[in-house]
Amino acid sequence: MSAMTPTFVLIHGSNANSFSWAPLMRELALRGHRSLAVDLPGHGFAAGMPSAYQTQDAAELAVAASKLDGVGLQANVDHVTAILERAREHGPVIAVAHSRGGVTLTAVANRRPDLLDRIVYASAWCCVDHTPREYVARPENAGSVLDQAMGVAAANPARLGAVRMNWRTADPVLLGALKESMLADGTDDEFRVFLSTLTPDESLDAGGPEDRADAATWGRIPRSYVRLTQDTSIPIELQDLFIKEADALTPDNVFDVHTIETSHVGALVRPERFAEILAGLA
Repeated sequence: MSAMTPTFVLIHGSNANSFSWAPLMRELALRGHRSLAVDLPGHGFAAGMPSAYQTQDAAELAVAASKLDGVGLQANVDHVTAILERAREHGPVIAVAHSRGGVTLTAVANRRPDLLDRIVYASAWCCVDHTPREYVARPENAGSVLDQAMGVAAANPARLGAVRMNWRTADPVLLGALKESMLADGTDDEFRVFLSTLTPDESLDAGGPEDRADAATWGRIPRSYVRLTQDTSIPIELQDLFIKEADALTPDNVFDVHTIETSHVGALVRPERFAEILAGLA
């Protein structure tokens, strides 16, 4: 490979990890592209997996200590920055974020635009005028079905210092809501396999006003947005609001926009079109 071949650095979303990127990485490799998937702090094999999660002891699961207690967005930024510094020794870097991974991507790009040749948001949070909490309350988010899946919460976040989800629930209604929110266009088997890759805990820190896109730094990096039209976690209307606000922030450097007709994790489970888009950006 030439020294100018970009490295795709892939940043996962909530409760996820590097594992969910494997199908996309395979497709990128078969197109001649190199990529690496990040495990954010407290994710992947570093994730907390209480024994109560395995045994489904609800009372114990609600109180077992979390490895993400007190681990905030800055830890993600430091971790990803160190990876980008190493990756950039071998050529250009294109960072790709899915879902909540966009919060980390924006925060990194705000601080170290020099490490990034392009940033890509795939139905990912791209906070410009509002914080994540404020976007959730906006009318553009009305189509999200995530509120119907909130029964998956397994502990009091204030007590735990982290968000804990019980993805191993046996509640058929809850499982139906989760499938609708993640992979409505997939098979039940695909959904259950994806669910089994998730880990229970996630950081409480989704970023504040200071972590919104900064025109002076983030705003000078070429950027792309991959819209997922059937997403019911981050509705297409909210994705389009992210794009609109970002383009208004830096009208001389607007999003290059692509569209895939799929669900929130559909592009990870069946990644051929996603890989094709990314290969085109390289």
